[in-house]
Amino acid sequence: MSVKSEKYKIGDFVSEPVTGICKIENILYLNPQDEKDNKLYYMMKPIEDEKEKIYIPVSRADLRLRLCLTKEEAWNLIKRIPKIPEAWINNEKMREQNYKEAIRRNDPEALVSIIKMIYQRKQKRIAQGKKCTSTDKKYFQMAENLLYVELGAALGKPKQEICKIIIDYINQSKPESL
Repeated sequence: MSVKSEKYKIGDFVSEPVTGICKIENILYLNPQDEKDNKLYYMMKPIEDEKEKIYIPVSRADLRLRLCLTKEEAWNLIKRIPKIPEAWINNEKMREQNYKEAIRRNDPEALVSIIKMIYQRKQKRIAQGKKCTSTDKKYFQMAENLLYVELGAALGKPKQEICKIIIDYINQSKPESL
């Protein structure tokens, strides 16, 4: 007996907040009791660790998964990056909470906002002769990795090339100054 409540299909790339981008490899029952209870699972492999397998109940997938950006959505996000505001927060505790929430949601636009804010903070601190804080460094790396892996998957490029693609696009789209 099959239920047609699966939102995602085998082969779909989905974003999972903890693991990042995964490819749905199968939709299955894990044991006979699950089959009796009609409890299906998505079996997924993270694109950064193909040996790992993750199982998420189909019934709870909407709480944990979202479809990855398409190629068109990825380019639209890249085009919007200059206009996405930094998530500026002066309060240290609130700032880290904001970082955690952006990482947990794994929303590409929120990740851009965090990356831009941390980059701005880092530049200010360097100008003052200070180092980047360990908290900023940690969340900057996490946000960049999540964003670049997803953009890489959407554009069919390795994540290592994504930063250069973004910078090249932004530099090329700036109006020439007279």
